[in-house]
Amino acid sequence: MTLTGATPHGEVHEPNEFGYKSFSLGEFHFSRDEYFAYVRWPTGHHVMSADAFLRALQRDVAWEFFYGIVNFDGVVGTVNHYGTVDLFAGRYNDAYRRAELDHVENIETPVIKATFAAILSDWTNEGFDPFASPEETGSAFGPKNGDNDAAITRHRVTAQRMVSLPGDEPLRNDDNGHPVNRMFADVDQDEPEVYAEPGFEAEVGSFNLFAYLSRSPVTWNPSVVSVCRESLYCPTTEEYILPIIHGNDRAEWFVQLSDEITWDVEDRDTGRKRAKVVMKAGDVAAMPSDIRHQGYSPKRSMLLVWENASLKIPQLISSGQFPTQPVDF
Repeated sequence: MTLTGATPHGEVHEPNEFGYKSFSLGEFHFSRDEYFAYVRWPTGHHVMSADAFLRALQRDVAWEFFYGIVNFDGVVGTVNHYGTVDLFAGRYNDAYRRAELDHVENIETPVIKATFAAILSDWTNEGFDPFASPEETGSAFGPKNGDNDAAITRHRVTAQRMVSLPGDEPLRNDDNGHPVNRMFADVDQDEPEVYAEPGFEAEVGSFNLFAYLSRSPVTWNPSVVSVCRESLYCPTTEEYILPIIHGNDRAEWFVQLSDEITWDVEDRDTGRKRAKVVMKAGDVAAMPSDIRHQGYSPKRSMLLVWENASLKIPQLISSGQFPTQPVDF
């Protein structure tokens, strides 16, 4: 294993014969051609389909590297240390580690985010939207052809209190002109009526979460619709495959609101298979802090993800003060 504590700056290289620039970040090098993305490091190299790489990269950038580990696949990914980010190859792959082919570099968050955003911008062609489902986007393949910066620079919706309450009213999707998604045409769009006692108008609110989610133009991108101290409700719409394999650094609660998702659950550090979870509407599951998971949704579905955003949790878990699972039966 190669490990460096350096905080390297990214470098951009001239376009290749296909029109795409290549990028260096420390001892990592990223390039692409018409079909594939290539990652090289001192002890190895890796290849991914260009569309899969861009869908994963999109989430990593948009989520600010999320909680814990964002595996682009079984080899390459990032670990969020909330100020710095580990960029790794093979670190969470048992075979790579045994062969001493893994490599990790710790990079300041603004540096890796700027480099990843530049890759995403240069490698995303006109018409391809890595945030959308396959049926709703164009092709990621072929030579360089324009860009789609309008799509890739979408920001996660983040409520400060709750959607519909004063200050968060603009987050209502129906007020932003988003049409109902093709797969949610049967979702009731009626909104609840709230009659608050005088003086409590700013404290009591309600909205139709199903209607809100039915207008989401993206997939596998949790929005924050309510905040209670460090407790976040992050619902999302899911279709096709979760573009990353998420390695937890805290427990996550999943509430399946509609349809069905199948989850492959693996050991976070080795990739060893641990479970297959099939969630149907009404099911609730907790993903422990020592696993990683990837979901498959054959029809666009609605999922509520409940997160505790406290930055103290990873240290409490790693020190043994918190259990890896949120409840014992």
